[in-house]
Amino acid sequence: MTTDGGSGGHGKGLDEDGCFVREGSLERVAAPFAPVVAGLSARLADRFAPDRLLSAYLYGSIPRGTAVPGVSDLDALLVLRTVPTDADRAAARAVEAELDAAFPQIDGAGILLMAVDRLLGAEERYDGAWFVACLCTPLSGPDVTATLPRYRPTSLLARETNGDLHRRLPGLRERAAAAATPEERARLTRGVARNLVRTGFTLVMPRWGGWTSDLVESAEVFGHYYPAHAEQMHAAARAARNPAAHPELLDELLSGLAPWLADAYLAVHGAKALPPQGP
Repeated sequence: MTTDGGSGGHGKGLDEDGCFVREGSLERVAAPFAPVVAGLSARLADRFAPDRLLSAYLYGSIPRGTAVPGVSDLDALLVLRTVPTDADRAAARAVEAELDAAFPQIDGAGILLMAVDRLLGAEERYDGAWFVACLCTPLSGPDVTATLPRYRPTSLLARETNGDLHRRLPGLRERAAAAATPEERARLTRGVARNLVRTGFTLVMPRWGGWTSDLVESAEVFGHYYPAHAEQMHAAARAARNPAAHPELLDELLSGLAPWLADAYLAVHGAKALPPQGP
């Protein structure tokens, strides 16, 4: 793997113009997961009326074609016509539970909800909108990001996607302290480890000049620029795949790698903008 920077980025998840190539497609969904995707589509049609659900997307390892049966989860994002309601959230949780029970080839399902106006607003332009435009695969409905400008791996994008780790750390530590069972800690370890690896990668993304969603490659790219923290990042990548095998790592990450990464991010890219305050 090449870890030097460069403005072209062709072959690093970018096109010849240095813009992100949308990762994933329905054609890449492996045969074991095709029934899961079909089951998701059917359940969304049952649970969400057309006047609520505008578009549905897949993201993660399933549309990238890298999912492992029995290990990988199903990730979906629903763009709603208006602000999500309690009924919408209940419907999403019901679909998650039904999919998890019906398909042993996935290790759970997660469904995000977002209103179209918020997604396409200025606040989400370099966060949620970028995520949907570049990392999500259209499943149904119109692609709501089709009219957005192309994205490049810039410091602005790095700041607006992950420049809030310093704000989230206290809450993550509270959740770790409150996790009462090995299962709860394993779920939290997986989420924290994934987030730290992706944050570490976006810290160096503009210098590397490309994009990858692969956690192992992300840790390798990060380690090229910060070798003193490379092993910690590789450990996080391993825990993201198999958190139960690393029961002690959560506290180590939250007390060591995470605060260092938060400070480094602020120094390199600055803090993510705070959302506007209401009246």
